[in-house]
Amino acid sequence: MSKFTLSLVILFLLSGCSFKSEPNEWKYKSINAFSSYTQNFLSGRDVLAQSDLKRALSHAKQSAKFKQLSRIYLGECALNISVGIDDKCLKYKEVSNLVDDKTLQSYYEFITLSFTQKSIKNLDSKYEEFAKSILDKDYAKAKEEVFDMDQISSTLLSASLVKEEFSFDEISVLIDEASYYGYKKSVIFWLNVQKYKTNDDAKKKVIIKKLKIME
Repeated sequence: MSKFTLSLVILFLLSGCSFKSEPNEWKYKSINAFSSYTQNFLSGRDVLAQSDLKRALSHAKQSAKFKQLSRIYLGECALNISVGIDDKCLKYKEVSNLVDDKTLQSYYEFITLSFTQKSIKNLDSKYEEFAKSILDKDYAKAKEEVFDMDQISSTLLSASLVKEEFSFDEISVLIDEASYYGYKKSVIFWLNVQKYKTNDDAKKKVIIKKLKIME
């Protein structure tokens, strides 16, 4: 065998190894794409966000196990709700009967405010006390839980579920937090909520001016 032929054989073998798919590679790619979608969506980069979502869904649909697909649909719904978009999570509901996962179902009930004391047991622990406070109608405690959450996305989602309970000044804190992360969609949502929380014309004019510039 000539050196040239041998080189081709080695190159072919190496190429074959480099293109070998790892187990669950589709899942990790889907998770990463959705993480990018979250950032771009909240930041108001809609074109990039839609591209990320399309990739996340494409990877998730490579498997007949629909748990990751269900997570994406629920995550998309939660993000919409967190910025005031009316979403009934219909995409999740279409596939929910194909996935037996109490945690996902509990999260669905949480973000649609249809949860019960029983379903809270299957909810992520970071939302548990907040959810209990809502059931007890202890909104002061619920707001404390919102501000104590470690992840900004969790804070913004939870706050949106009880947005009527926040004062003008408390909303200012949420706006500052969202602004720090550059989450334009969240900032615009909370500015609009805040606009109806004051009868001060001067404050209202400032908010309207900010919205005009941002939108």
